[in-house]
Amino acid sequence: MAKPKYYVVWEGRKKGILESWAECTESTHGYKGAKYKSFKTRELAEKAYSESYEDYKGKTIFETELSDDELKKIGKPNLNSISVDAACNMQNGLMEYQGVDTKTRKAIFRQGPHKGASNNIGEFLALVHAVALMKKKGDKRPIYTDSTTAISWVNRKECGTYTDKTEENKQVFDLISRAETWLNNNEIENKILKWETKAWGEIPADYGRK
Repeated sequence: MAKPKYYVVWEGRKKGILESWAECTESTHGYKGAKYKSFKTRELAEKAYSESYEDYKGKTIFETELSDDELKKIGKPNLNSISVDAACNMQNGLMEYQGVDTKTRKAIFRQGPHKGASNNIGEFLALVHAVALMKKKGDKRPIYTDSTTAISWVNRKECGTYTDKTEENKQVFDLISRAETWLNNNEIENKILKWETKAWGEIPADYGRK
């Protein structure tokens, strides 16, 4: 049986701490500028809601289930880095992705929304966008992603999606083709690192909609 979650809605039709995804969706779906996030406990939700969304995004409110030994083994993230992530709305099929400064969470690039794509495609495109942009800038900082799938596709230099190409997502597949071409004609100069979500919480580039 799934554990209950609590949903903080800072901006929506109904603000506050909601106790079901259905309530959260009713409050935020189609609401311009909706700001919300889920939490495992009411205590964490209350801590988050006690601050503005902007203040909350700059802090870490996170409760790990890992032991002290496991946390020690994993260590802490390198904040002198950038982080990438993607988000895909299953209700309208729109995907977007972004890269941010890991420490400040300041956006470095944002793309989308694009129609007819998957979250994995977004993670792949975000990672390739990051390595290409960093190479162009001569920026050697490591790049974090929480997607092992994206890492494997980048290492293979090929997007392994099963998503069908349609007229609606033609633009997405054009981006995939360009990304694959870049990977096959360039060396990656940045370290690509896995963001340890269980130890560190959501990746700084996360859209905060889970």
